[in-house]
Amino acid sequence: MSDTHLGTVTREGEGVVLRYERELRHPPEKVWRAITESEHLRHWFPADIIGERVAGGPLTITFWPEAIEQAGSEIEAAGLDLNDASLPGELLTWDPPRTFEFTWDTERLRFELEAADGGTHLTVTVHAVDPAPRGFQSTATGYHLCLDALVAHVHDEQVDLFSSERTATLETSYAAVL
Repeated sequence: MSDTHLGTVTREGEGVVLRYERELRHPPEKVWRAITESEHLRHWFPADIIGERVAGGPLTITFWPEAIEQAGSEIEAAGLDLNDASLPGELLTWDPPRTFEFTWDTERLRFELEAADGGTHLTVTVHAVDPAPRGFQSTATGYHLCLDALVAHVHDEQVDLFSSERTATLETSYAAVL
């Protein structure tokens, strides 16, 4: 995937707002399933989102075993016990198949889907208060890589979510705009 899809980064107090846009060649209903259903989340998001899909409902965000295997040191550095790598969350907006917004720990994620040219225009906004252990450039890179994996999954393609070379390149690019 090309780096031309870098997200935008805006400072907000001590935190950042990250905004990513992607064009997918599938309808919003398919993209919606990919961002909300466990069987699809496993392919692109590092954790399952467990809880009733109702605005205001509590969520438990539990890291997948393969995410712990690949990024365990980062998860542990963030203060989580690898034997119970879960974070609390809350479902803020549930408007299928248009808007899905939730918190996990100190971050707020908002997915907005809009039908466009037979496909879907996806906008993802992340409000991050606390940086990842390697800084906000790592936070921005992590979401960027997840969205690349989401696009690949929806398009029935493969991408290495944990590519160290790609991670280093993106962290350098995001560090330049922070």
